[in-house]
Amino acid sequence: MDEPVTQATPPRIRVLLLDDDHFMLELLTDMLADLGNSGGAGGGVAAFEVRTESDARRALASLALDPPALLICDLSMPDMDGIEFMQAAAAAGFGGGVMLLSGMDSGVRKAAERLARAHGLNVLGAFKKPISALELQAALGPLRGPAQDPNAPGHENLYNPSPVSGK
Repeated sequence: MDEPVTQATPPRIRVLLLDDDHFMLELLTDMLADLGNSGGAGGGVAAFEVRTESDARRALASLALDPPALLICDLSMPDMDGIEFMQAAAAAGFGGGVMLLSGMDSGVRKAAERLARAHGLNVLGAFKKPISALELQAALGPLRGPAQDPNAPGHENLYNPSPVSGK
């Protein structure tokens, strides 16, 4: 008997957004939803399962309990800044992708990116806030994997080439 053909749903990419600015959390959540719903440039982009956190200590605790595939982290936060958070995440063995966001100047962002890489984190880039939808889509390329469109933009960080990565 012929079985009905069902199209497999792409796996959901789990994302943790960490920012003390609630507007940024909402903006990033909406951008990820739009990217997941639109299929992106390569088509068939996996949807995102987004968790938001405005407190770095709670976010750090959740990394161990429910590790995401991607962490998007602000650098400037009260109590524990993004640099301290990255050090703690690395010490806890976080192995997912990391995107750093900041309104600070590019020198600070690049230094934070190098430091996070030196701690062994898989940094996808350090971006100026607010990140554009195109920058976000491009940075997410490595998480989508080669099963998507390998010729689609975003399979390397075109917006923040880092001397550490040799680009």
